[in-house]
Amino acid sequence: MDNLDVRVLRCLRDWRQAGRHALLATVVRTWGSSPRPIGSIMALADDGAVVGSVSGGCIEDDLIARYTGATSATDAPALPAGPTGFVKYGITADEAHRFGLPCGGTLELLLERDPDLTRLQALVEALDAGRLMRRTVRLADGQVMLDEAATPEALRLDDVSLVNTFGPEYRMLLIGAGQLTEYLATMALFNGFAVTVCDPREEYRGGWRVPGAAVTGEMPDDVVRAFRADRRSCVLALTHDPKLDDMALLEALGTEAFYVGAIGSRRNNEARRERLFTHFGQTPDSLARLRGPIGIYIGSKTPSEIAVSVMAEVLAVKNGVTLPRDVDVAQAKQAREKDVGGPGETLPDGWAGRVCGA
Repeated sequence: MDNLDVRVLRCLRDWRQAGRHALLATVVRTWGSSPRPIGSIMALADDGAVVGSVSGGCIEDDLIARYTGATSATDAPALPAGPTGFVKYGITADEAHRFGLPCGGTLELLLERDPDLTRLQALVEALDAGRLMRRTVRLADGQVMLDEAATPEALRLDDVSLVNTFGPEYRMLLIGAGQLTEYLATMALFNGFAVTVCDPREEYRGGWRVPGAAVTGEMPDDVVRAFRADRRSCVLALTHDPKLDDMALLEALGTEAFYVGAIGSRRNNEARRERLFTHFGQTPDSLARLRGPIGIYIGSKTPSEIAVSVMAEVLAVKNGVTLPRDVDVAQAKQAREKDVGGPGETLPDGWAGRVCGA
């Protein structure tokens, strides 16, 4: 599944390219609770087609009804008539309830009528090329300026302009094409990541069943170098084979990837760190970014549950959320062993190296 913002902009471009009228709505302010964060966007076509969202659905329904000329609430906020304009929802408790906003919630949207096709094409092309772009809208007349941004920025709004930053898709590189990888790739695609799976072992690669993920049989360290991980990328080693995982992790640690980690038990991860210290000249500082055992502790044992725990940790790191120590796999298992006076539950022979890690 594409990054949602990119998908909205692509669809908006296609509508305008086909000569259709369309509206771009951006959440620019919120008060109290809000269903969607500031910067969220939605595109609405003249026939009522919609992509993206600015609320839980009720505001979208009202915008669709009024933009297409259908009936809507008589006391709903008036739509602006010019090329750009603001509209607020949830000013009163009754209105907040009607539009499905949380208690005390109010949000304000900037509406842009018929955004310029040339600028939309340029923006989508830049995003498809992996560039981070800054879009500035002049409020007086809706004119748009584009320039490349060095880092992601929060939405900015003043009396003259709106500035919003759009980034390319987040990317995930998975080393190994086993069952856990299939579950994790599916979740990553659902969450808007572009997924690449690398496994030189034909017996694993041949049974791959997840559409939408790119699959390669090249050696993992070569793939990591070609992947050119940036701050919107993550690399996860899932094979349990040091010959495949270790070199890939070494390459990934030299990049700006926001997340680098490997599956495995606490013992396996300690052994991996020892190998990297002893044979590859790594130091505690150089390995500080290496995560393992990966995932958050939810007592998971099956590949599908472990994928949930790993995806949750990846998303937390992506979103800048510091997880409490009691959900860290190693810390949680150590605490559990201390509480029960011995090691936690054992897994059937042969499973410890395959699914442990969450």
